[in-house]
Amino acid sequence: MSAFFTLPIPELETQRLVLRAPREKDFEAHAEFMASDRAAFVGGPQNRSEAWRGFCSSLGHWMMRGYGMWLVAEKKTDAPLGRVGFIYHEGWDEPELGWHVYATAEGKGYAFEAARAARAFGAQEYKLDGVISYIRPHNARSAALAERLGATHECDRVFFGKPCQIWRHPLENTPEGGAA
Repeated sequence: MSAFFTLPIPELETQRLVLRAPREKDFEAHAEFMASDRAAFVGGPQNRSEAWRGFCSSLGHWMMRGYGMWLVAEKKTDAPLGRVGFIYHEGWDEPELGWHVYATAEGKGYAFEAARAARAFGAQEYKLDGVISYIRPHNARSAALAERLGATHECDRVFFGKPCQIWRHPLENTPEGGAA
């Protein structure tokens, strides 16, 4: 069954990746990730029903905010690799640049490549420049990625009842941000 309308979700391309709207065929990889312990930093583990609700709500975020999370797919095969993009839920202080990759995509630089593309596009098209990333204190891989992206640890706080670090990304129109 196909959707009766399509959202105006822009498609971005990098050297190896396509950042695009999620499709129903991507759900299996997402559900597998959300059921795993790897999803602990993004609200998991979750059962299939909860994972479906989150998967579909990402489309609603695009409708409500005009931006959101892209599905990251390998350019050559269209295989789903994870998600990256902007999240700004009700009650949050400001928009976040968030990311996660599925187990098969870990350690290949995909998250860095996708996050750089999303961050640059968000700054240019959505005026989301100098955004933050919420990172749990024990999520060393995400903290290392934030640092590689040029973000700096701004402060610690409690977020949704759990300890959290706020990492601030550089402005894109500076040498630190990558565009000039």
